[in-house]
Amino acid sequence: MIRESLPFVVTDGNAIIDFGGDDAPQRLHLLVLNTCRLALADPAVRRLETSVAVDDRPRRRALHRAGFRLEGVSRGRWITPDGRVDQAWYALLRGEQTEGREAFTAVMNTVTARKRVISHLLLTDSAGRVCVLETTFKPDFELPGGILEVGESPRVGLVREIEEELSHAVSIGRLLVVDWLAPYLGWEDAVELIFDGRDLADHAVGLLRPDLREIRAVHWLDVEEAVATMAPFARGRLRAALAAREEGRTLYLEAGERIS
Repeated sequence: MIRESLPFVVTDGNAIIDFGGDDAPQRLHLLVLNTCRLALADPAVRRLETSVAVDDRPRRRALHRAGFRLEGVSRGRWITPDGRVDQAWYALLRGEQTEGREAFTAVMNTVTARKRVISHLLLTDSAGRVCVLETTFKPDFELPGGILEVGESPRVGLVREIEEELSHAVSIGRLLVVDWLAPYLGWEDAVELIFDGRDLADHAVGLLRPDLREIRAVHWLDVEEAVATMAPFARGRLRAALAAREEGRTLYLEAGERIS
């Protein structure tokens, strides 16, 4: 018998949908739509939720088309004949748009890649030495800066990071480097931007003080000395940033290797 909707249970205003079964892929969207209509006919229902295997593309596509937002992934949650699989959790709130441009954007914002963005600063002194920071959480040194917060611009985030790390406000110059960072030590991939901080005046060099929480010490090193303290991919970024400053251009890198 071909069913017209999915089973669900209402608990405390939540309609929990069972999206199992062996329905034909071309019917999945209709099943979800009919289930939403039936569940929301109850005025007490404020939220619809369900879960599917992360690699179940037909069911995930049906949920996306119906306006469901991805809320999280439970790793290794389900046991299958092929081993453990990740479980993707979806929900739709009463009143949320399910059609049109804004609905599509809202759904895609939850399911597309959300790369970290990192801003760092190339800061040198009058002798050409590079400012690198010794951190409390890893052995290799880094340029000043860090990971941006949600909704924060790269420039504003860099200013914030410098003030937090070094208790000093600096001037942010032009963009020198865009580098794609490959997955590393448990981190997913990311995009790093290096801005030009230009030469810091001699009297200001001593004003940069480490916060002693994340930053253990501030070092001003010759280029080759600075390179020797960095992770392999970060060495390429520093060299590229210096070249970009000299050439008056912005360079694109992948994993610290110059592409263009």
